[in-house]
Amino acid sequence: MGMMKEFREFAVKGNVVDLAVAVIIGAAFGRIVDSVVQDLIMPLVGKVVGGLDFSNYYLPLNNQGTQLALTEAKKAGAVFAYGNFLTILLNFVILAFIIFLMVRLLNKARRTTPPAPEAPVAPPEEIQLLREIRDSLKK
Repeated sequence: MGMMKEFREFAVKGNVVDLAVAVIIGAAFGRIVDSVVQDLIMPLVGKVVGGLDFSNYYLPLNNQGTQLALTEAKKAGAVFAYGNFLTILLNFVILAFIIFLMVRLLNKARRTTPPAPEAPVAPPEEIQLLREIRDSLKK
């Protein structure tokens, strides 16, 4: 039972909960970036390059032609799927750049945020008593 108690204390610490939230948000954000790359950027690149879905560009490594879609070509034999790789690479570069901008912004905010003023510390009880004695002697 002691290990369960330790695990519960560990799991409810702020850092673990923050990490879990960050992973969930990161996964959702990754899907957004993936959609931007797949649905917005790569169709424009495909239009410039030749009008096809860029992720379907491949070179067959057997004697088949390039008229098949990538999924069908993979079923027929080995392919060199450079279009799909470039799509995923662009997705990674965009995601890494956005994370870089976020970290840069956080670091800048930490540098410009002044430290919080310290709360005044009450003097020890002996000093307070000596001050009271001094004040009463002055009267």
